[in-house]
Amino acid sequence: MTKPRLGRADWITAALAALANGGVAAVAVDPIATALGVTRGSFYWHFENRADLLRAALEWWEQEGTQTVIDQVRHIADPYERLRSLFRIALTEDPTEGLEPALVAHANDPIVAPILNRVTARRIDFLTEAYTEAGLPRQRARMQALVTYSAYVGWTELRHATPEVAHETVDDPAALTYLIETLVEAGRSA
Repeated sequence: MTKPRLGRADWITAALAALANGGVAAVAVDPIATALGVTRGSFYWHFENRADLLRAALEWWEQEGTQTVIDQVRHIADPYERLRSLFRIALTEDPTEGLEPALVAHANDPIVAPILNRVTARRIDFLTEAYTEAGLPRQRARMQALVTYSAYVGWTELRHATPEVAHETVDDPAALTYLIETLVEAGRSA
């Protein structure tokens, strides 16, 4: 029986899972090849080296975890509904649980840093735009965007690192709704 041919996307998905579970060091060709059930030769059909794989995985995360999400909600005219939808997607549709805390933990890595900085800037800028459209003065909207993004990063970190202590961050619809509504309502405090 022949093995199915793996594509670039398979390697990227496996690299993201490795990164989420073990950090940057876990993005290594041999263990990922083993997990995928292929030889390391398969890797070289798609990537030049490990750094190329890591960069491709992070660029996928940048596109799918930021730009695609923004594109999903940008058309929503009401800024409060746009924020509500954005928060719900960001907090419930995480295809690689644990990835964002792992990236923050490796923020000084020379491959991670520029992409993490771009993603963070893009997300804060989008939040600032939404809070400005909700009526906050630009400077206050920027501060609220920082607070909101900090809450998001903290929520994902608690959900990943200490789910038994911060159990509300894991599958608690009431807690999730409370967080989302608190962040949305902050835009009404002009």
